[in-house]
Amino acid sequence: MRPVIGITCFLRDASYGEWNSHAAILPSDYLSKIDESGGTPLIIPPLGDMTEVMGQLDGLIISGGPDIDPVNYSQEPDEHTSDFDRNQDEAEMVLIEYAMKNDIPILGICRGMQILSVAHGGHLHQHLDSTPGHEKHGGYFGETSNHGVKVVKGSKLERIMGDQIEVNSAHHQGVANPGSLKVSGIAEHDGLIEAVEREDKKFCIGVQWHPERKGHDLLFSALIEAARG
Repeated sequence: MRPVIGITCFLRDASYGEWNSHAAILPSDYLSKIDESGGTPLIIPPLGDMTEVMGQLDGLIISGGPDIDPVNYSQEPDEHTSDFDRNQDEAEMVLIEYAMKNDIPILGICRGMQILSVAHGGHLHQHLDSTPGHEKHGGYFGETSNHGVKVVKGSKLERIMGDQIEVNSAHHQGVANPGSLKVSGIAEHDGLIEAVEREDKKFCIGVQWHPERKGHDLLFSALIEAARG
């Protein structure tokens, strides 16, 4: 059977064909990776009652997207944190809580790793370029760079991906403290937290990079395999 994998999306003004409209946005790479790995993707917008879709899910991806409102980790927005949607934050936190309670496999990607950390009591660096030690971390605001990640020995991520991973970087915020999550990967060049996980769950991993753009099919295959279980 093909497990149903929910994938969160966000709302944006967009242009397509002859139309300019407010739209639900999700890069198709997410859908392709789930389909190729043997799952059925289900897009979840940040609207409506999340309980209506929760019972359909065998697995969950919290995708990349805008910033997280710093009120969620008891901070005020700085000058670089202006693009956030409180409805999206709330919807994703509800989904994360449900997944954790019911041991539904979950993969957090970029923003998804960040809000997974916040949901576990952590907090973020609001802008890496103004954070001592991380000023040259990598690309953001439409730019992408690459760097290595050192994976923690004995972690689930190591069993899936090995002890070193070449990743892409396209984020201006980062996890400062993952709360109760275990750190399972750090950037080789500046030590930023790049991966987190929970050892007491079937599959709960967050990664700061975009594996759907990097050919990291093993990560999606592992999510699908856990969802089948």
